[in-house]
Amino acid sequence: MTNKQEAIFSYLDELYPNAHCELNYSKDYELLIAVMLSAQTTDKAVNKVTAILFDRYKSVESLANASLSDVENIISTIGMYKVKVKNVIGISQGLLAKHAGKVPNDKEKLLQLPGVGNKTANCVLAELFNEPYLAIDTHMQRFAKRLGIAKSNDSVEIMEKKYLRFIPKERAIKTNHQIIWFGRYKCKAISPKCDDCKLKEFCKNI
Repeated sequence: MTNKQEAIFSYLDELYPNAHCELNYSKDYELLIAVMLSAQTTDKAVNKVTAILFDRYKSVESLANASLSDVENIISTIGMYKVKVKNVIGISQGLLAKHAGKVPNDKEKLLQLPGVGNKTANCVLAELFNEPYLAIDTHMQRFAKRLGIAKSNDSVEIMEKKYLRFIPKERAIKTNHQIIWFGRYKCKAISPKCDDCKLKEFCKNI
């Protein structure tokens, strides 16, 4: 492990030893739906609407048969809700039709569900099944570019491959959460808190 890797992982462990997924869920399909809903919006905003959604529709069967207009009213405060409302019901129907109502531990099968892309599938596989997948969100992208882990013009796919080489497999999930928290609360897109950051020597944003 290089000095840079040691410094990054040590600092992340210092700041966020207990970093975790901040989406609220109690059932496997609830996480899948919550992650899908989180695109282009915050986890806090998603948790507000899913608290209502999952209380009103207490099973994947009830969601599969939910009223489109009712679900739309519940999630209308989050971004892209008109598309996402169809995905909420479509995911539920797909899980029932093809997977006996259970979220599959299979990336290709997840990607076949409505509204489920690479990031959503990776997040679900890591959170539900403890598989070493990485969810490359905007925080992960910003961190990689600022810390020189990836180039500014790298695609998400290339960035993911570089991260998987940079982060030891045994700490992939933990570090993924830590970097997301670091991006949310310290290394922000606008007005990052750089003064006391211990990674300044590696940062291309300084």
